[in-house]
Amino acid sequence: MFEHLIETVGNSVGVWLYVIAGALCFAEAAILVGMVLPGETALLVAGVFCAHGNLNLGVMIAVAVVCAIAGDSVGFEFGKKYGPALRRSRLGDWVGEQRWSLVDGFLHRHGGKAVFLGRMTALFRALIPSMAGMSGMRYRTFLLWNALGGLIWAPGCVLLGYGFSHSLDAVGKTLTYAPLIILAVVVVAAVLLHLRRRRREQAEAEAFAEADAATEA
Repeated sequence: MFEHLIETVGNSVGVWLYVIAGALCFAEAAILVGMVLPGETALLVAGVFCAHGNLNLGVMIAVAVVCAIAGDSVGFEFGKKYGPALRRSRLGDWVGEQRWSLVDGFLHRHGGKAVFLGRMTALFRALIPSMAGMSGMRYRTFLLWNALGGLIWAPGCVLLGYGFSHSLDAVGKTLTYAPLIILAVVVVAAVLLHLRRRRREQAEAEAFAEADAATEA
């Protein structure tokens, strides 16, 4: 059932899968799409299609790396030029001042390394490029850490999806419904981790606000 679904979608969409996955990866930080749909999700799914032969693994990794680095660079330039206005806009209000403050504090604590470290978490990955542009960070510094993070994160996501699909196929040869069970477990685990991360972000934001208030006092 799972394999049939992948095969049907892959045959229907074809090479447009490269465009879709690359576009979502690019848009994550460039236009803050990552606040709704993390780019890693698109790359994980692309890895699954690579495992089933619908996409070429090497090409998909190259597309992912280029789009990840380019998307963050656009986000940096956007933040540099429109940062303050963006933060005061409806989109900025939707993001929320707590998130802006949390990312701002993270960036100031870690400097250029925050661009690399932020690549590994969905919330920071979407906001840090724009925040780095707002902060006045030199683009040369940003590009170095951005490229390093993209070269690690993008192939990692694609290969994780690729390996996960092969694991499902291997188990499915002996247990008919094992792939669906494992997929359900992974989805539940992802949801729980997402909720845990949100609670941690909330706690960090509250701690940051309290520390900021104490400093002002």
